[in-house]
Amino acid sequence: MTVRFVVLGCGRIGTMHAEYLHRRVVGAEVVGVFDVSAEAAAAVSADLGVPALGSLDDALALDADAVAICTSTDTHVDCMIAAAEAGRAIFCEKPISLDVTEVDRGLGAVEAANVALHIGFNRRFDPSHRSVAEAVARGVIGDVEVVNITSRDPAPPPISYIEVSGGIFNDMAIHDFDMARYVTGSEVDSVYAVGRVRVDRAIGEAGDVDTAVIVLTHENGALTTIDISRRAVYGYDQRVEAFGSAGMAQSNNHHDVNAVLATGEGYRQSPLQHFFLERYAASYLDQWAAFVDAVAHGTPMPVSGSDGRAPLVIGMAAKKSMDEGRPVRLSEVDV
Repeated sequence: MTVRFVVLGCGRIGTMHAEYLHRRVVGAEVVGVFDVSAEAAAAVSADLGVPALGSLDDALALDADAVAICTSTDTHVDCMIAAAEAGRAIFCEKPISLDVTEVDRGLGAVEAANVALHIGFNRRFDPSHRSVAEAVARGVIGDVEVVNITSRDPAPPPISYIEVSGGIFNDMAIHDFDMARYVTGSEVDSVYAVGRVRVDRAIGEAGDVDTAVIVLTHENGALTTIDISRRAVYGYDQRVEAFGSAGMAQSNNHHDVNAVLATGEGYRQSPLQHFFLERYAASYLDQWAAFVDAVAHGTPMPVSGSDGRAPLVIGMAAKKSMDEGRPVRLSEVDV
């Protein structure tokens, strides 16, 4: 079975997804694209040789099996509801929304329509990170006690993006909150977060922080520490470590070339891969392969709607913790 996709949103992420689906994912094809920018849609349409639709209704009227929602975050829920009512399987980029009430509205429509939904937390499909989670799940490292996550971007995004991002916890750290649940296999009970402006004063003037440390307490007793920064001058710094009673599993950084030269002058190594499009290319492809397989065979989606909801609630608790200078239980914000 070939799974036919309509791609909604032709920005950088949507364009990447459309190209992957049409050219690199076995069993998938794109049958149409839509974007509020006709110019953006036309560019993807010309590249892939598929129709560019003039409206969301036109896009959902196409003979397709699934919809890839890659639009701006504030439109995700409305697109999700429309796709659910059209009976399409749904892929939705993270976050579903910055408002948990809106998330619940979208998930309610999906449940009522009984359609499949996958949320795009692609890092679960990264081979290195996945091996750490699998080591924990198999009990190879014993009872997991501490998970350490480092997530640092090479440079901050434009201030115009910061202003609409929802804040560092719901934008940048949301992947790390998902990774904490994934690796530990346990829900988060409480959050303690400290944030500062250390990179760019303009980020603080926009009401956000650019550097933060977060401690999560899990229901199974494990702890997760997360340190995030908008600036790492040496490249895209992405590391995950799980420490347990019988050992440790670790996912390290990816370099342009994974080789080390050692001489009398010391050690030399190529730079880190620069950003997420390079570092996580394999994870995006594996994510799509898993989604296509689930749609084709009617099996459960790899990352559920509840998996999409949980990191947003953790982010809400993290913001409240930072603002109030104390640990915050998730039950305080998820009412």
